[in-house]
Amino acid sequence: MKNSYKFFENHECEYFPCHENIDNFNCLFCYCPMYRMKNCPGSFEYVQVNNKKIKSCQNCTFPHVPENYDKIIEILTKN
Repeated sequence: MKNSYKFFENHECEYFPCHENIDNFNCLFCYCPMYRMKNCPGSFEYVQVNNKKIKSCQNCTFPHVPENYDKIIEILTKN
């Protein structure tokens, strides 16, 4: 897939890929813009760290799937 405003793949990143088993890994949303949302469409879980409950997106690939770009923009526009 060609880099564009909807897709960017950075093979030079020291963390690439930060999730496994995705073809055409989209790095555009490296930091997920939906992280602060309680009901984001991704697969997240809450974990305890230093007696605090935090959102873990370690197993979430939603923002890295190229086909989800339009869905993410739609979610961000509504919120």
